[in-house]
Amino acid sequence: MQKPKVTRLDFSGQKQTFKYILLIVVFVLVFMPFVTTFNDLLTRLVMSLDAYRVIQNYVVPWEVRMVGVLLYPFGFRPSIVGEYLAIGGSPGFAGQAGQSQFLIEIAWNCIGWQSLLFFLITAFVGLQGDKYTNFSKVKAWIIGFLGTFLVNLLRIAVVALIAFYLGQNVAIVFHDYGSTLTVLAWLFFFWWFSYTFVLETKDAN
Repeated sequence: MQKPKVTRLDFSGQKQTFKYILLIVVFVLVFMPFVTTFNDLLTRLVMSLDAYRVIQNYVVPWEVRMVGVLLYPFGFRPSIVGEYLAIGGSPGFAGQAGQSQFLIEIAWNCIGWQSLLFFLITAFVGLQGDKYTNFSKVKAWIIGFLGTFLVNLLRIAVVALIAFYLGQNVAIVFHDYGSTLTVLAWLFFFWWFSYTFVLETKDAN
């Protein structure tokens, strides 16, 4: 009598990916002040080369509008002024006469290139090899990219709300520290979701 075939689950790829995410978390927590300084230096370098103008002129205006849409459920009716969101003096009354305008700048280096870099690093590790089907890999890439983009939009919207209600200093702290931790939390969720529901091994077909 032929013995039933037993499928052995290989969690080496999962462990390796989560290990990389954990290393990124530790690095960010320990060297957070240095990471912030490095980002500032990198930003100045890119600006000196004028390499940021493509993002500033084409990507930022589109993303500013999308963030503005996310603020609608909170009663705001923001208007676009270049790379700024102009929010009225109180929710629900934006643009009315006599209301002061609160401007929120969304610069090119605030749109989330760091989170995209984190995603690409973990995806390079988690999706390497030929263990998973190509179709499931494509699905994971699409979900990861779109999810990272959506998390960035939500992150910027939260920063705008914090700046409006709690002040610029609190918003800066969240922007520099809380935003990074939010993205890392998303990556943990994304890889758990991908390994549980999206990625399929070739043996399973």
